Amino acid sequence: MIRHAIDRGVNYIDTAYRYHGGASESLLAEVLKDGYRERVKLVTKSPIWLIRKPTDYDKFLNRQLRTLKTDQVDFYLFHGLNKGSWKGVVKRHGLLKRATAAIRDGRVGGVGFSFHDDLKTFKEIVDGSDEWSLAQIQYNYMDTNNQAGTKGLKYAASKGLGVVVMEPLLGGRLANPPRSIKAILRAKGVSASDLALRWIWNQPEVSVVLSGMSTMRQVKGNLSSAGRSGVGTLDAKSLRLVERVKARYLESKPVPCTKCGYCMPCPHGVNIPLNFEEYNDGFIYGDLKTARLAYNKWMKKKERAAACQQCGECEAKCPQQIAISELMPKVHRVLSAQRRS
Repeated sequence: MIRHAIDRGVNYIDTAYRYHGGASESLLAEVLKDGYRERVKLVTKSPIWLIRKPTDYDKFLNRQLRTLKTDQVDFYLFHGLNKGSWKGVVKRHGLLKRATAAIRDGRVGGVGFSFHDDLKTFKEIVDGSDEWSLAQIQYNYMDTNNQAGTKGLKYAASKGLGVVVMEPLLGGRLANPPRSIKAILRAKGVSASDLALRWIWNQPEVSVVLSGMSTMRQVKGNLSSAGRSGVGTLDAKSLRLVERVKARYLESKPVPCTKCGYCMPCPHGVNIPLNFEEYNDGFIYGDLKTARLAYNKWMKKKERAAACQQCGECEAKCPQQIAISELMPKVHRVLSAQRRS
């Protein structure tokens, strides 16, 4: 599948230390034999959650180069930066100096970061180094105001960074929409994944789109979309369709939380906006399974809705006048359930 994609023009391969249980880099080492390595930009990421001291940066980089069977990765990214890891790992251990040294000695072609946090933090990181070559952000037509969002995309591009888009299909959710969305797209003769991908490629600030593909059919479909895409290729009719689809998704949003954060901090440690985000997404995309996974596996236990004590302090601060104390037990009941949705 990977060689088929490269043979037809794909020239950017993204991996990381922990992908596929740590097997992704060794697989790519085999795939990129026979001259394929020279035909792509190979990108992997530093596992910053494992870094305890400055020398760990080089330890993992050297290990990854050996696993990938290459002398250089074209780009080496700090993996999943947020406010905590930016200040507590990258800046604390002086890892930007380590990255600069790796560029100078040839092990790395350029450095960048992938990102999961808010716009303010994104801008701080972008402005935090002159060495950045690129930034990787979550972006799709439903995430224009989430994390870095459209403003972050434009900001990074204005600073001369290449912008790599991950989650263009929102973990596959936009490729497999609920029936109401499918009906809209079917009436227009449009593929859900094609529309979502082409919407991103239509924007001049986007350098690369990363789309996870697990079947040859998906590879061929994405190649077809890429072949018909480009800056300014979506007409006004198609852009209006995207807005219509987006509006229809949002009609299914059960809690009118805007993630403004006025309710925070919770005196009991509950991450109120994040709980509502996962709960809303489960209903918006008809995918409670993924929402439950996020709640039970990725959210810290102390931040979950179950920790709510119904004190009501947050409700006095909420501009949307959401009955947060009443909803938190329901959010926990729905998202903690292991039954099939």
